[in-house]
Amino acid sequence: MKIESIDRTIEQLLTMGYFKIPRFQRPYSWEQPELEEFWNDTIVESETDYFIGSIVLFRYSDALFGVVDGQQRLSTITMFLCALRNLMSTQGMNDLANGLHRLIERPDIENKNQFVLQTESSYPYLQEHIQHFGLLESSVVPGEEELRLKDAFDFLHDNLAQLAQSIQDDTTLSDVKRRNALKTKLIELRDKMLRLKVILITLNSEDDAYIIFETLNTRGRDLTVSDLVRTHITRLIPQRNSNVDRSKERFNAVVAAFDVSAGDVSVNTFLHHYWLSKYEYITEKKLYKQLKKTVRTKDQAKEFLDSVETDSELYRIIHEPDLRKWRIEELAIKEALKAMLLFRVKQQLPFVLSVLREYTSKKLSLKQVKRALCAVENFHFAFTAVTSQRSSGGISFMYALHARQLQSATSPADKVKEIDTLIGKLRGKLPPYQEFEANFRTIVASEKFTKRKPLAAYILGRMSREVGNLNLDMTRMTIEHLAAQSVGGGTKFTDLEVAEIGNLVLVNEDLNLKLGTKPFTEKITLLSSAPGVWIDAYLRQHLSEWGPQEIRSRSDALSKVAFDKVWTI
Repeated sequence: MKIESIDRTIEQLLTMGYFKIPRFQRPYSWEQPELEEFWNDTIVESETDYFIGSIVLFRYSDALFGVVDGQQRLSTITMFLCALRNLMSTQGMNDLANGLHRLIERPDIENKNQFVLQTESSYPYLQEHIQHFGLLESSVVPGEEELRLKDAFDFLHDNLAQLAQSIQDDTTLSDVKRRNALKTKLIELRDKMLRLKVILITLNSEDDAYIIFETLNTRGRDLTVSDLVRTHITRLIPQRNSNVDRSKERFNAVVAAFDVSAGDVSVNTFLHHYWLSKYEYITEKKLYKQLKKTVRTKDQAKEFLDSVETDSELYRIIHEPDLRKWRIEELAIKEALKAMLLFRVKQQLPFVLSVLREYTSKKLSLKQVKRALCAVENFHFAFTAVTSQRSSGGISFMYALHARQLQSATSPADKVKEIDTLIGKLRGKLPPYQEFEANFRTIVASEKFTKRKPLAAYILGRMSREVGNLNLDMTRMTIEHLAAQSVGGGTKFTDLEVAEIGNLVLVNEDLNLKLGTKPFTEKITLLSSAPGVWIDAYLRQHLSEWGPQEIRSRSDALSKVAFDKVWTI
């Protein structure tokens, strides 16, 4: 790799050729804090020949350079020059405006006008609304990057206009002196910007640029796995057309889908879990390094991008089950996914992704998918939601291993065997019943104890469905306290006893209003005759009295049913 390094002013830089922001770069991202810092450093507080860091370029040709590092600064400097040019023009300083415009747009060797700074992602907004000199030629609907460019340009324009206005408002000067003072000030601002100094580093090839880009960004605060993965994939898949970069657009669409997701999901975590479901086990920090070793050709990059696109949709469904329209016979899958979200557990995600991938490609039957996902749900109910066991790296490794082996299994029988093996391992990791029972008692829900209320509703809902054979609309169900919450400050019940799961029943909203704060005997009479209410065996045996001991005994009775009959593996 040959690297040339030399000092340059911004004026010398902008006159040496044309500069293209290549496809692997991120869009323009500076906002108010970065713009204010730039303005203060370069205009307000800068002395002569102020140094603004390094600019790293690579050669497309003798006159065309790709920007590796310095994109944000070059874009902002260009917009500053455009705003200053426009101000000079409106003040009738046409020679100054036209001279400055040559650093923004000028003819190439074939006498065709070219913008000095050329971009793809913001085309044609930057070119036609900021760099263009004169009347607008077209109307462009701004997107996210274009809006940031507009905000930055407006910031620079407004600050320049304020400086000009302060001179024009000086009543101590005559008209001629005001005009001369304004001209002098605008020239001073131009020269301040053009005399800024950089260390210019020039590389010979685009391959070298990718290496430098990765090295620079690995140390930057904005580094993300997805940025580097996109860089690598777009490098391997060449553009078919200079104006259309389909591979970059497709990858960006995946990123954008996660950005707008209502679920607790990030594209970087997805890429890591995607990798674990198909390749060897690694940490997220080592993902990019391993990707480069594994995905090395154009065909491999295309296959990777195709697979990432497909799996990203499945991964979003895992985090937002309502995105998919499930058939009646598939609702158990949807409920299992919702339960895992409720438990806030993530170790299983590579395996769940692998299962859904096999299901959508018709390599796993609905029966086997339900069996696999319900086993994962039931395990994490006992292991995570109830007993709050600390998950070691071994569980993450176990899920990732069986995710990969499920995918690589060639026959339906081998795939079923992988599911059987995983279920056997989960069964062996279940907590003992004594630990489950002790923690089950601590599941509380009331107006004073709200954190585990969704979990309590989930437990009562599933037991009502599977033990009571009730088909409930959970969106209309609410928790009823057999010993009313308002009694909690009395002598018979403590607040915790009122909130304990043994004191809770699931009812619909209308019945909840009828029950109100009625005493236990009246409530149990209404509950026993109401449709859609599960009255468990313990409660049916205690219809006349209700106290702290009955609440604890019912908690333990529910715990036994949960462990032995409902959340089984």
